[in-house]
Amino acid sequence: MAIAVPLRTIAPVESDGDLIRRTADGDGSAFEELYRRYARAVYGLALRRLRDRGRAEEAVQDAFASLWRSAATYRPDRGPGAPWLYTVARNAIVDHARRRVEPAAEAPDLPSTEPGPDERAQSAFVAWRVHRALEGLPEREREVISLAYWSGLSQSEVAEFLGIPLGTVKTRTRAALRQLAEILEELE
Repeated sequence: MAIAVPLRTIAPVESDGDLIRRTADGDGSAFEELYRRYARAVYGLALRRLRDRGRAEEAVQDAFASLWRSAATYRPDRGPGAPWLYTVARNAIVDHARRRVEPAAEAPDLPSTEPGPDERAQSAFVAWRVHRALEGLPEREREVISLAYWSGLSQSEVAEFLGIPLGTVKTRTRAALRQLAEILEELE
């Protein structure tokens, strides 16, 4: 005698972009699914930036409240939903980081030295182009550039760290910077 076992049907996983569009239409279940998928990762980002669990939890709430309010601005033709969601979350976390923990004394009436939205956008674009250009470098040259510019090591320290002569470090650095310039010109 054979026993009939019902087959479980697996519902297709809805894309992040679809969930964001449904959230824009006021669909609470879509918003809950986005929260379920991304709250932990956003909390990790906030905790790394703010270094305080309570402030990180508040930042996550702010991030998802911002996502709820701005879901209608998502444009699927500009890319998948996850990067858009992380951008909204990062902006909320940065805004939260700028808030003062204690009341600030009366600020002097001076113009702000912080970059404006256009400068931040330009800076982000330049950073993206540089990272994109770095991907085009050979591994040995990319390693020298990364140690010198992102780890802040001097050329002597890079040579010691990699166990190669200082002259080799200088040659690779010159070649890498020349190639970066060429690649960046092509990306324009």
